[in-house]
Amino acid sequence: MLEIEHLEVRYGHERAVADLSLAAHAGELITLVGPTGCGKTTTLQAVAGLTRPTSGTIRIGGRTVNGERFVPPERRQTGLVFQSFALFPHLTVAENVGFRLDPAEPVEPWLAWLEVAEQRDAYPEALSGGQKQRVALARALAHRPELILLDEPLSNLDASLKDSLRWEIRNILKEAGVPAIWVTHDQAEALSIGDRLGVMRDGVLEQIAEPDACFHEPATRFVAEFLGEASFLPARARGGHLETPLGRARSRHQEGEGEVLVRPDDLALVEDGTANGTVAWTRFEGGTRLFRVHLDCGPSVQLRTNHTLHHAPGERVRVAIDAGHALTLFPGSVGAPGMPEHPVAAAS
Repeated sequence: MLEIEHLEVRYGHERAVADLSLAAHAGELITLVGPTGCGKTTTLQAVAGLTRPTSGTIRIGGRTVNGERFVPPERRQTGLVFQSFALFPHLTVAENVGFRLDPAEPVEPWLAWLEVAEQRDAYPEALSGGQKQRVALARALAHRPELILLDEPLSNLDASLKDSLRWEIRNILKEAGVPAIWVTHDQAEALSIGDRLGVMRDGVLEQIAEPDACFHEPATRFVAEFLGEASFLPARARGGHLETPLGRARSRHQEGEGEVLVRPDDLALVEDGTANGTVAWTRFEGGTRLFRVHLDCGPSVQLRTNHTLHHAPGERVRVAIDAGHALTLFPGSVGAPGMPEHPVAAAS
C-alpha cells in the first residue's frame, strides 16, 4: 500500500508538486496524467526516493520513507520501470532479471511469466522493444516489491504494440497483486487501464477518481478539456434537467446556469427540423467520422458519427443532444448566447 499526505516538491522558488495526497491500495493501479511539466514524474520520483520532497509524508507498505526520516531508493521496496527500459547492455536477459537477487532465488519463473524464457541468454540489443519492457518488468517484480512505479513505460514503443502490451502489463500487475502508479502522457492509455485516474496541472492533483467519473463528471473545466474532445453549450438546469440551444438532457445538477460539457458522442446529426449549424470540417477516423459544426447560436461543437455519414464543409446541418447519461454543468454567467428562456423540446 502507498500513502502520500500533503506532498510538496520545490526546486528553488519553483513549485513542482503542491499539497498532493493520494493512497494506492493492494492490487490497485493508479494512472497519473497531465500536460508536460505538470508534476506527475516528479511525484513518481519523490515516491521512489530519487527526489527529496520539500515537505509531506510518504508511506510504502505501512513504513514511513519520507517525513520524519528519508529512506534511500534501494531500501524502499519499490520496483521501477522506465521508458528507456534501463537494462544493462552487458548482461543477458536472465542476468538482468536476477541482478542483485539472492543467488538461491531462481529467475526462470519470472522469465516464463513475462514470456521471455526463450530469450534468457540473449543480450538487450537483440530484443524488440516489447521484449525489453517485459524484461524490465520481470526484473522489477523479481524483487517482490511493495509497490511498482512505471514512468511512461510504453512511450518508446510502436503504436501497434502499445495497445496489446498495456493490457499485458496491467494483467501481470493484477496477478501479482502489487499496487502500482503508472505515469503517462497518453489520455487513452490512462483512461483505459487505471482503476483510478489522477489528473494533474501545475503540480496540483485536480481530480482523482475512477476513469469514467473523470471523463463524464470532471471536477474542473481543465479536466474536462484535457480528457478527450470537449465542447461547451450555454445551459440552465431545472429539476434535474438541462435546457440548451440543442435540446433537453438529463443533468447532474438540480438547479443552476452556466455551460454544459458535451462529448462528441453526446451529440447527433438529425434529419428532421431546421438546420442550426454549418459544418466547419470533417475527419475520417476509419469506423467513425468526426465533425466540427459552427452553431448559429454562437459556439462550435464536435460530434462523432458512423463513417458512412457524409457532410462537406460549408454544408448546413441540424445538431441535437443525444446523450444517454446525465451531463455536467459548469456554473457561469446568466444570459449566455443562444440560451433559451423557457424549456425546449426534449432531444433525448
